[in-house]
Amino acid sequence: MVTLVVRSAGFSPIKGTRHLPARVTLDAAGAVGDRRWCFVDPPGARVLRTVQHPALMAVVAEQSGDDLSLLLPDGTRASGAPAPTGETLVCDYWGRDVGLSLTDGQHSAVVSDFLGRPVQLAAAPRGAVVFGSPITLVGTASLADVAARLGRPSLEAARFRATLVVETTEPYVEDTWPGREVAVGSAVLRVGGPVPRCAVIDHHPDTGVRDLRLLKALVEHRPVNRAREPMFGVYAECVRPGVVG
Repeated sequence: MVTLVVRSAGFSPIKGTRHLPARVTLDAAGAVGDRRWCFVDPPGARVLRTVQHPALMAVVAEQSGDDLSLLLPDGTRASGAPAPTGETLVCDYWGRDVGLSLTDGQHSAVVSDFLGRPVQLAAAPRGAVVFGSPITLVGTASLADVAARLGRPSLEAARFRATLVVETTEPYVEDTWPGREVAVGSAVLRVGGPVPRCAVIDHHPDTGVRDLRLLKALVEHRPVNRAREPMFGVYAECVRPGVVG
């Protein structure tokens, strides 16, 4: 079994908000605390998707115990334990129904003002608002190769919102890993298939502002699926729980 060197680990406690570096505990459901919450459009019974609401990436969300804190770009803050309303909203999320527990309070209010539309914070069962497998890996050599193709000295790994960025010396070597078991920290992962990418990666991970044509660059040199989405990074599942970072 190969032991991978992890260069960074992270996740977002609220789906779509800024991807933050963190010490990550992995288990069969992914990173503990990852996408524990999401914002929804109650009348439309829809989970807000990052690709449609990239401004969410400018919102910093952090969880400490039961307390969930938000920091918006203008300095507005909200904190405290979200209060459940007792209502469950069933939303379609990429073709599957998920039951989300609505909350009431300042978190929903400040983000509604920020986005200019009414939204509500909801608690999500683990893995409910995750597209594909709950863990993703990206190699440092792959990041460096894409940066070079764009004429940049480096590329923000957070654009890809990977659970783990691992050290590699060969670009896209992770494409050859599916089916292999790898050790990361005290955890063991089984690598899965490639991760299809959407236009989220064109947006700066701290501001949500579209500043690159990264998706187009990937389409030009990476394998694509039937939807013409380019592959970058790989999915993984945890077969032995552990801590990374």
